[in-house]
Amino acid sequence: MILANQSEKIPRATLKRLPLYYRFVNTLKSKGIDRVNSKAISEGLNIDSATIRRDFSYFGELGKKGYGYNIDSLLHFFKNEISENDEIKIAIVGVGNLGKALLTYNFSIHDEMTITEAFDIRDEIIGTQIGKVTVSPFEKITDILAQEHIDVVILTTPEEAAQQIADTLVKAGVKGILNFTPSRVLAPSDVQVHHIDLGIELQSLLFFMKNYSNK
Repeated sequence: MILANQSEKIPRATLKRLPLYYRFVNTLKSKGIDRVNSKAISEGLNIDSATIRRDFSYFGELGKKGYGYNIDSLLHFFKNEISENDEIKIAIVGVGNLGKALLTYNFSIHDEMTITEAFDIRDEIIGTQIGKVTVSPFEKITDILAQEHIDVVILTTPEEAAQQIADTLVKAGVKGILNFTPSRVLAPSDVQVHHIDLGIELQSLLFFMKNYSNK
């Protein structure tokens, strides 16, 4: 695992690329490949080879010159850096259209990450089963998160409720919030909040299509 004082020296951009590396290496593993070099990773992810080698250098000697990287060793390393646990339980708050879609998808390409709990305030939603998850009343969230040892929550509520719910999650001991609402929620420095704004992402995509696509 990354030590607290060490992680402060590692660029956020590098940390955000770790899951990309993990997914790519995991795909190679499923194909029976046992080693890979930075050039192959570069071509697979469209990331400069020098960037990959620099990213990996923050974590010590992950490979050998002339040999590359052992797939099993990389997988073990990335899994440990992404989480201390073999199984990552996740909760979702807000079971509207997006919430239902995420529950149905339920990270099927990542066996170790699973949405195991869902919460809503609407009587017509509470008690229904979506995929393998039964929706619980939001009023029980503190007890259930503690019982299930869940500290990662996906937020897909209406915008006006986002901050209040985020405050409740923080009090319940949640350490990571993936926020799909348009509202920028605030949390203490020891709680990681990642904002996913689909509108902005689409606008960014259109910008890059217009300005950087090959003519």
